[in-house]
Amino acid sequence: MEFPRPLAAPLAVVPIALIEGAVKLMFKSLLNRHPALFDRLGEHRGKRYAFCPLDLPLVFVVEPSRAAVLVTRKRAAAAADAVVEGPLFLFLALLEGRCDADALFFSRSLTVIGDMEAMLALRNALDGCEVDLPRDLGASAGPLSPLVSRTADAIRRRALAGENAAWN
Repeated sequence: MEFPRPLAAPLAVVPIALIEGAVKLMFKSLLNRHPALFDRLGEHRGKRYAFCPLDLPLVFVVEPSRAAVLVTRKRAAAAADAVVEGPLFLFLALLEGRCDADALFFSRSLTVIGDMEAMLALRNALDGCEVDLPRDLGASAGPLSPLVSRTADAIRRRALAGENAAWN
């Protein structure tokens, strides 16, 4: 499933600082719930990983050594050691371990450019983390926790149901 175009289009004009602020809050929340997320990267912890959703005008660059995320517009994409391109919901499913990254790579649903060894190390680091985005994001929403969790779960169910790929 692609990110809906009517929702993606405004991201091209919304101030990047606003988008980045929201992404950083979610990233911080995820790292608080999974502090060992990047521990298995070893020598690749200092690398920069770029995620380029094909259905968004944005690029997300993760720097594990600084526990940081940077958001840029595609036309001003930041340098990275390893870059992966694919649909946003596929990235989120991979983060949660809900699909087979190797099968997606070989079926060309994902494209990896740059340091393949670093990207494999990241995939392996994510494998044992048991990320559950609706649960994890909801946990940081305070009194809105049930609403955030239910909404995120509904979005995930719809995204997964819309995919033709085989999900684990």
